[in-house]
Amino acid sequence: MSEEEQLRQKLEELKSEHRDLDAVIEVLTSSPPYDQLRLQRLKKRKLVIRDLVMRLESLLVPDIIA
Repeated sequence: MSEEEQLRQKLEELKSEHRDLDAVIEVLTSSPPYDQLRLQRLKKRKLVIRDLVMRLESLLVPDIIA
């Protein structure tokens, strides 16, 4: 498996985890009262994943110099 294929696979895994976190956060906030600390941790993890996704996407998309 090439490095690019590995990056693409990791990217898909992270996107999937990001969607899963979205769903968990939605369920958690739909039925108050909810655990604020858990919600904060989930949101923080979601932001970390988003940053990783952006970093991987920038590695996979070549820079185009105009």
